[in-house]
Amino acid sequence: MNLFDYLVPFALALGLLILIHELGHYLVARWCGVKVLRFSIGFGKPLLSCKAGRDRTEWALAAFPLGGYVKMLDEREGPVAPEELHRAFNRQSVWRRFAIVAAGPLANLLLAVALYWGLFVTGSNELRPRLALSDTPAIAQAAGVQDGDLVLAVDDEAVRSWQDLRWVLLRHALDSREVLLHVRTLDDREAVRRLDLRGVPIDDERQDLIVRLGLQPWRPLIPAVIGRVADDGAAARAGMRSGDEVLAIDDTPIASWGELVAKVRDAAGQDLRFEVQRGGERFVLDIVPDELAEGGARIGRIGVGVAEPLQDGLSMFAEVRYGIGEGLVKAVRQTWETSVLSLKMIGRMLTGEVSWKNLSGPVTIADYAGQTAQLGLDHYLKFVALISISLGVLNLLPIPVLDGGHLLYYTVEIIKGGPIPERVMEIGQQIGLVLLAMLMAFAFYNDINRLISG
Repeated sequence: MNLFDYLVPFALALGLLILIHELGHYLVARWCGVKVLRFSIGFGKPLLSCKAGRDRTEWALAAFPLGGYVKMLDEREGPVAPEELHRAFNRQSVWRRFAIVAAGPLANLLLAVALYWGLFVTGSNELRPRLALSDTPAIAQAAGVQDGDLVLAVDDEAVRSWQDLRWVLLRHALDSREVLLHVRTLDDREAVRRLDLRGVPIDDERQDLIVRLGLQPWRPLIPAVIGRVADDGAAARAGMRSGDEVLAIDDTPIASWGELVAKVRDAAGQDLRFEVQRGGERFVLDIVPDELAEGGARIGRIGVGVAEPLQDGLSMFAEVRYGIGEGLVKAVRQTWETSVLSLKMIGRMLTGEVSWKNLSGPVTIADYAGQTAQLGLDHYLKFVALISISLGVLNLLPIPVLDGGHLLYYTVEIIKGGPIPERVMEIGQQIGLVLLAMLMAFAFYNDINRLISG
């Protein structure tokens, strides 16, 4: 992957999230009768702009892209003609101002619901939540987990994919509690495993929670049979096809898919001779794996996927799809639970229970944007939904400068029956700028540290 493979997905995601956020402010402002002077994606000097609409609103794309704003008619920012005073933002009731400001973060949360809903209804091919013990299985062994256990539910919550399982266990680990895994064993018996999540650290960024529990996905012996072949990959260029079985690479016998992957990963940019069987015919293909960056290292990839393996009729993957109503309920629930988890993590950071190293900035976000885009559209859209939730939650925090800070002011105004003094708001804005600058500094530091440490 080159730099553009990261920048383009990042720019598309960021542009969409900013657009939706500012559209929330804009549409509710127009609905409340407030005149909008400028709608800007980005800050600073406009690179492109045009005026349109009855109010001749300026639509602009500015130089600094990490944000945007909607500028409304306001007496505090300049003179307002007497005939337009009723359309000034500062002349609106506190409830209308509250609605206009809250609309931006809520638009991001609604975008996440819409994306999740579409993904849940259209369906995707997901890894089944079938368990295997890892090399350090202490916690899983204590729970009685056996290789091949298929998780059906955690407590009373149904689990249909490996991703569902990771998400549910993360939530319960944050609450530091014991859970019951309802499983079906390889010999088709239903059983319950009591998994103790108390005291399990959740902020070790070098190791996944599932790994710390002593678990990993169950995998049968997977033959080196090619499934999907990417059109632009090294394998396709060399003439490899779906259904081909790799017998050897550079005269080294290949007995499983894992051996094939390991051989290719270690040979970025090197010429490899693949002995392939297609039908009853054997022949040789010369393939040079493309070089990709992963975790600070260079790895090889030829652009192929494994044919779905079966062992005793057991598939590793399943099509996970929901009905329209069920999908909407799950999308709302996923958005809500992710928002709550984000707030809990922020709270644990403030109390020192979770490290600030978990805070990520634009470099890490761009990295994940590129990686998920390479994995496929559904993975990329899930990433966009997650970042949209993060943006919505962040903007609702009661920090002056952010939308949540203004909502805090309006809440106090509602309670006391009058506006907060301008001097108090100015001091709050200065404090908010300092806090925001500190958050950004932490995030950039973590990004740079991750790049250096790999």
